[in-house]
Formats: sequence, structure tokens, C-alpha cells
Amino acid sequence: MNFNLWIDDLRSPPETDEDFWLWAKTSEEAIHLIRSHDFDVISFDHDLGGEDTSREVVRWMIMNGFKAREHRVHSANPVGVEWLEGMIDMYLR
Repeated sequence: MNFNLWIDDLRSPPETDEDFWLWAKTSEEAIHLIRSHDFDVISFDHDLGGEDTSREVVRWMIMNGFKAREHRVHSANPVGVEWLEGMIDMYLR
């Protein structure tokens, strides 16, 4: 079973028998969970409501040397997807 983090303010994590997802709805929640747990997969939505985005999470992970086994982006924001995937490819793979 994989232990994963789902970062999204609206959509709930996928339900599968092979995965257990913790759900963070803000960048602050996500950073707190990443500090506390080792994740197999982290899946990012870009827009987290208001001015909050998961860019803050990715920046924090880069600056503090945190990585998951796999990073995914499930955002519907094309500009946000490009930014997240670019930063993940450069610094977290």
C-alpha cells in the first residue's frame, strides 16, 4: 500500500485499494504533512483557493530537500501545470 499526499482544495483524492491518501487543502497543511511523513506519491493541484497555490509547497520542498518517490500534477490550470512540472522536473526528480 502506498502512503500518499493529495494537495487540492476542492477535489477529493482517488479511492483505490492500493493507495492511502492524506488530503491537504492549503499549502500550509501540505507543508505540515510533508514535514511529518514520508510519502510515496505527492499529487499537486495548482490553485488552492484565494491567493494560495501549491507553488509554495514545491518551493519549500526544494529549499528543504524534501522529495517523494513520485510527484504528480493533477491541476486544470495550464500555466500552473507548466510551472509545477518544470520545477519538479528540474529540482525534485
